[in-house]
Amino acid sequence: MAKNLKIYSNSIHTGRLEANDLTFYLARDEETGERVVGVRDPSDAAQLPFTQLLFSQDGDQYFAPNPENAAILRQIIPWLNPAPMGAGEGGVEVPSFGFGDRLGLATPGHIHALRAVSSAGEIYPILAQQSVRENTRTGRTPQQVMDDAMWGVFQEGWQLPWGGDADHLKQESDLAAFVQAGYTFFTVDPGEYVDLAADTDALQVLNDKIGAQPWNEIGEIPIRQGELVDLYLTFCSAAGWPCDQSAVRQGSLRAFAKYGRAVIQITKMYRALKQLMPGSFDFEVSVDETETPTSLLEHFYIAGELKRLGVRFNSLAPRFPGRFEKGVDYIGDLVALEPELARHAAVMRHFGGYRLSLHSGSDKFSVYPLLMRHAGRSVHVKTAGTSYLEALRVEASLAPGLFRQALTLARQRYATDRLTYHVSADEARLPDPQSLADSALPGLLDDFHVRQALHVTFGSALANFGEELKHMLKTHPADYDQALLKHFIRHLEPLVPKA
Repeated sequence: MAKNLKIYSNSIHTGRLEANDLTFYLARDEETGERVVGVRDPSDAAQLPFTQLLFSQDGDQYFAPNPENAAILRQIIPWLNPAPMGAGEGGVEVPSFGFGDRLGLATPGHIHALRAVSSAGEIYPILAQQSVRENTRTGRTPQQVMDDAMWGVFQEGWQLPWGGDADHLKQESDLAAFVQAGYTFFTVDPGEYVDLAADTDALQVLNDKIGAQPWNEIGEIPIRQGELVDLYLTFCSAAGWPCDQSAVRQGSLRAFAKYGRAVIQITKMYRALKQLMPGSFDFEVSVDETETPTSLLEHFYIAGELKRLGVRFNSLAPRFPGRFEKGVDYIGDLVALEPELARHAAVMRHFGGYRLSLHSGSDKFSVYPLLMRHAGRSVHVKTAGTSYLEALRVEASLAPGLFRQALTLARQRYATDRLTYHVSADEARLPDPQSLADSALPGLLDDFHVRQALHVTFGSALANFGEELKHMLKTHPADYDQALLKHFIRHLEPLVPKA
């Protein structure tokens, strides 16, 4: 029986395999929703290296989109490989944007949004992005995340540069699997090495902690405190900021004690990565998951020390004032936030060569214009679970019974699953989904408390209902793509300079 196939026209590409010109494309089985790799050989002479032949039809052969076939296509079609970010169109640096995808089905919708706001590479997209923590909860490997993004790139024929972010890496042992899978962007999270008590420690305790820092592990010595003080006071003077020398001296001591071990760990991670990576890569430093905001002096210390130690980083994510919680807009005083963004951008420009990075960037619609105003194109925005929430919005509309199960589970799991996230949704304000009409369910995705509860319980939901959710999305791909298009246009439009 012939398969009813939809060929994705943007994916059709002619490439050379040995001495043969073949046509490759991606198609979708309209009955099952599964994608297949089509190969057309006009000469019927090529020895195809692909594995897992599914069927032949109308002279073409169709193979499974498995890891082996993904690797083969990457060798034939260059734009299926992620690449480190460089300057954009005309040599101008462009903003970068990370799209998290917990289900492996969102890349086509992400690309639709990119094309809707820009057609000239005005935003550099990170289309494969997952943290070790998220991989653990979704049951996916770094290679699966990379391959899922690649199939989306192939489907949509996205031939502009794109990247893959190994997010929130904490130990050197985390690196190898992501390097092997072809990632180009590595985000190091040294949060476990940040000494939060240094904010209030007595002077002698600070000196003892600084003396105990293991700089010998990287064969270096730290910058002298007096030198850091002089450099920061000179910077403040040039920026026209009032800086009290005594306060700067004490602040520098606290910065040393608080972040010294973190700087050592970042340096170790960077050097280990250089040993593993044969070519260039992007490197991000993330100190955003701390309890207190990153002061300007702390930002200055971290950036300056890393530069001095030869760590080439492309972006740095401070912890900004206010609350950057998952899946909702900024919580805090925007009037107070704006001058802080401006000052952090000034520190960034002082050292140069990196972007100011906004983590937990999903749905921070009130912040994007402020960030662009002060950091210009030198920004990176990172999102994670908001694409998953849009999948649940589609689920609420098309499979209300399944959505009710997900929300019921969120009510049960929220108190436990929230512990590793900075969120403030009130468990008592989560509605009983059984009491609501089907028509009311999609609107719950606009509710602060529901969004956060669903966001942080994704691991529990995927363990229980993940296959059902993915099947629903595969059989209704246009609905999911449309939801993502609408949602991410709001994220991306502020990042594109207006004519």
